[in-house]
Amino acid sequence: MRYLIKTICLITLLAIIACAQEVPVAQKKPPQVEPASPAAQPAQKLPPDQNKFAVVITGISGEESYTKKFAEWTTKLREALTGKLGFADEKVIVLTEKPEGEERRATAEGVRQLFVELKNSLKPDNQLFVFFIGHGSFVDKVAKFNLVGPDLSVNEYAAMLNALPAKTMVIANMASASGEFVKPLTGEGRIIITATRSGMEQNATRFPEYFIGALGNTEADADKNGRVSVFEAFEYASKMTEASFKQKGVLVTEHSLLEDNGDGKGFEKTAEKPESGDGSLAKLVYFDSLPQQQAGGDPALAKLYSERLRLEGEIGRLKSRKTQMSEDDFDNELEKLLVELATLNQTIKASKK
Repeated sequence: MRYLIKTICLITLLAIIACAQEVPVAQKKPPQVEPASPAAQPAQKLPPDQNKFAVVITGISGEESYTKKFAEWTTKLREALTGKLGFADEKVIVLTEKPEGEERRATAEGVRQLFVELKNSLKPDNQLFVFFIGHGSFVDKVAKFNLVGPDLSVNEYAAMLNALPAKTMVIANMASASGEFVKPLTGEGRIIITATRSGMEQNATRFPEYFIGALGNTEADADKNGRVSVFEAFEYASKMTEASFKQKGVLVTEHSLLEDNGDGKGFEKTAEKPESGDGSLAKLVYFDSLPQQQAGGDPALAKLYSERLRLEGEIGRLKSRKTQMSEDDFDNELEKLLVELATLNQTIKASKK
């Protein structure tokens, strides 16, 4: 069985490489016109991906300095999502302290109403990204995110998220005391990221600046495949946050966590390796709309690419549950998924001829 699994893995890898080689890419510019730095290149706007939804909740600032900072982060995040990463404008909903244009007010009632809308519009195959920017609290063992007016507790957010049909969710709480959101929000197919490892880390956070800065940033693309995964954005932001404290010679007051295997225990970047399989799913979920580009406007081909992403996600979720399964069950399920993936890759290859 071990030999079979390894053989299938090799076949799958070769098939993926074969497909990847045929994906059209932008022509390289002549060396003589190469820009001085990657930042000088205009970002190529990807086609809107109707499968992805994003919610940005920017809470109450409390001080003028935070009002400006939170507004800047919110603007940069929205611009990255719709400008670089292929999110459709109408599927990025922003709630803020002082809404402008299409933004909504970040109140408890506003959040509840939005989640009712999401419940009615999301489908199981959709991806939902939820971002929290602001301050959090942890009082009497109750974790909350600070909104305009009454706050909502983590258990209330958990109930609203549990009611949604989407099977894949990325929830990034970048506020202070956000570590207490990990366990209550944990679930299959969910990637939970927090700026702190507990509710006791209550200082205003630096993590959002670097996490938002990682989106579409080549420096965050650790494996150099031209895409930034959720795991890569987390790693980059964690590393840069820690470095910012050390550069100023002060004590590190925030330690970010990532949890995506459903055990409710977050992985801290400072550890040598993720515990209990954390990170497997986050490495397979990306912010961009590459499948739309790969399909070249062909709806049937786009559906095949989306199916490939689904299978890759299933494999990632299976790997994250490896420690909870018997060896035979894990091998059998992995074999089945790898065979499906290899067959699908061959179909994609044939469809492009």
